[in-house]
Amino acid sequence: MKLVNIGFGNAVNADRVLAVVSPDSAPVKRMVQEARERKLLIDATQGRRTRAVLVMDSDHVVLTYLQTETILTRFNSDGSEAGGGE
Repeated sequence: MKLVNIGFGNAVNADRVLAVVSPDSAPVKRMVQEARERKLLIDATQGRRTRAVLVMDSDHVVLTYLQTETILTRFNSDGSEAGGGE
């Protein structure tokens, strides 16, 4: 199991992430709203602006303030950033 840091000491299991997408499109906004209504939304932004949305295999949707490119870099790294601070 590889944990990837998504900011503020929060991490997700990399094996369970289906997609990392930008939150700007209307379909993603609808998906986030539906997840909120179904109580499947995890907000890891600490009140900051959402810059990436992670879609999990359990139908959970995770919001993070890190940019999509940053998260993808962390997914592709050797895991040395999993415990890194913000």
